[in-house]
Amino acid sequence: MTIPEISLLFLGLAGVGLAAVRAGMEANGQKEQDSVRRRHSGCETGASKTIGDREVQEDEFGLTEKDAGVMAVLADGMGKHYGGKIAARTAVQVFLELFEDRNAFYNPQYSFRKAFHGANREILHQLDENQGSASVAAVMIKNKELYYASVGNVKIAVYRNHELVPVTAGHTVNVLARQKFQEGKLTREEAVALLEHHRLYNYVGQDGFHEVEFFDTPISLYRGEYVLLMTDGLYEVARWKDIEDCLEEKGSCQEKAFRIIELVNQNLVEDKDNGAVVVVRVK
Repeated sequence: MTIPEISLLFLGLAGVGLAAVRAGMEANGQKEQDSVRRRHSGCETGASKTIGDREVQEDEFGLTEKDAGVMAVLADGMGKHYGGKIAARTAVQVFLELFEDRNAFYNPQYSFRKAFHGANREILHQLDENQGSASVAAVMIKNKELYYASVGNVKIAVYRNHELVPVTAGHTVNVLARQKFQEGKLTREEAVALLEHHRLYNYVGQDGFHEVEFFDTPISLYRGEYVLLMTDGLYEVARWKDIEDCLEEKGSCQEKAFRIIELVNQNLVEDKDNGAVVVVRVK
């Protein structure tokens, strides 16, 4: 091998070595950035779902974490054939795309309203009305404050002082009856007659959609507290005491989410619906 050839070989090997070092540094840098992002958000997350006894999984969830905070969304689809699945997936995707922009975290109510109306339009664009719709709930946690919004019957709850407390009422006929009775627009007899009706009157995927249940003021959270999003396939089957026990056990948020969903899987009730949960812990 001539001297020029040896020199070229040496330079080639040196270039490969430098590329490997650079790739390692970039990978380490990305890991450090991811670590910083997780640390800055101040939250740990986990999620799980079960198909229950249904043929189609119509529950979908999404999580996005920025240095500005954490956003979690959970959708419970309803519809013919795969309409419910498409509606739930569409709603979650709209939320994730909107909150990919960190600026969405700086005006929670505006961002939530924009996401809900965007999800409603996109579902109607993809499906004929009555083919598919979804209940949707979303939370944003930044600087240890909880902002939330919901449509339909996906519940949001906070686990504090060993007790799981719901923070959303929902959009079902029985809830509406209580509100109208308190406002004096229904008699007691009329309200009582409607208390067993759990039919939804508001959801995304319908013309005329406009009502969103928003936070009045953000809820201050403290280290070690949990925020849960749950579909009715979970909270109508599993006892809340058992969910609380799962949160008390040791383990990550993901492990707790798995255990909570197992409460549905192990329940012997017939014709179980899809069930899903998102668990967020404040660090």
